[in-house]
Amino acid sequence: MVVMKMKFPFQKRVKLAQGLWLLSWGATVAGALTFSLGCILKTELRRRAEVMDNSDIHIVPNTLMIVGVASLGINYFASKICQDALDAGRFPRWKTFLKPYFAISSFFTVLMLLAVIMSYVMKGSLESSLKVGLRNGLRFYKDTDTPGRCFQKQNIDRLQMEFQCCGNSDFKDWFEVQWISNRYLDFSSKEVKDRVKSNVDGRYLVDGVPFSCCNPSSPRPCIQYQITNNSAHYNYEYQTEELNIYLRGCREALLNYYMGLMNTIGGGVLSVFLLQGSVLVSLRFLQTSMEAVAGNENTEIETEGYLLEKGVKETIKEYTDPVLKFLLLKNQVEEDSSDPAPQIP
Repeated sequence: MVVMKMKFPFQKRVKLAQGLWLLSWGATVAGALTFSLGCILKTELRRRAEVMDNSDIHIVPNTLMIVGVASLGINYFASKICQDALDAGRFPRWKTFLKPYFAISSFFTVLMLLAVIMSYVMKGSLESSLKVGLRNGLRFYKDTDTPGRCFQKQNIDRLQMEFQCCGNSDFKDWFEVQWISNRYLDFSSKEVKDRVKSNVDGRYLVDGVPFSCCNPSSPRPCIQYQITNNSAHYNYEYQTEELNIYLRGCREALLNYYMGLMNTIGGGVLSVFLLQGSVLVSLRFLQTSMEAVAGNENTEIETEGYLLEKGVKETIKEYTDPVLKFLLLKNQVEEDSSDPAPQIP
């Protein structure tokens, strides 16, 4: 059953070819934009690699860069096909090329849609990655003398000041880690000894936070030590007073930032996907409407164009059967080659 059959007089074919030429160059620019968006997202993710535990989230920018480059080639060839579309003598040279071209173009167009979907559904993976990465970042904050972690303190401090956040979930996460290096502790002091002995792991834990958690917009000088001790500060109520440190956790801040970035990019790439789909549909109509003109002396005849010659299931089967047969044949050859040679008595 033919899908979306339409009549195409000569003038309509001319307008279709001209419009498609402009559309294909627009899609080429959109492909370059998709590649650029992938690069931007990749750069932003790599900037915060020290507070991310895995690289699964990088599949989104990697996919965007791949489909962006592929879109450049796909739409360039589409523009060349449009130039030859109205020449009955030159158009047939594309005939053998168009079937694999549509298969490859459809694959990368679907891949573009998958990248859009992934940009919206990767929130869980990103959150778990940030949770573990930030937890390790806080834990290694004091290790400025350890190779590979020399800039951990600097990175965490800049992160908290830039995103106006404190800790992983909130500022209390700093209470659970020793963030002051031993080189800056006086172990002859009774207070230091008591704090170190007060927990099983022998860590120096305080109810305080680094200076980068301080909120500069607060009218009161920053209280970053003994935050939960009301008697340590004048006119201070820990439970009721609005603290002058950042209350939002860095995981929430980074998650909102990256999800906002990916959702914005996803919306842009969705527009590119619709544009790319329009190019493929228009090119298919142009191809099928020109097939009746090939070899005909009268090139101004009215022709019929369609989207699919057969139904959707039959078309998918037509494209997938050769691939499945090739894979089955390859597996059979590999199994035969792995059989041991017969022993001659």
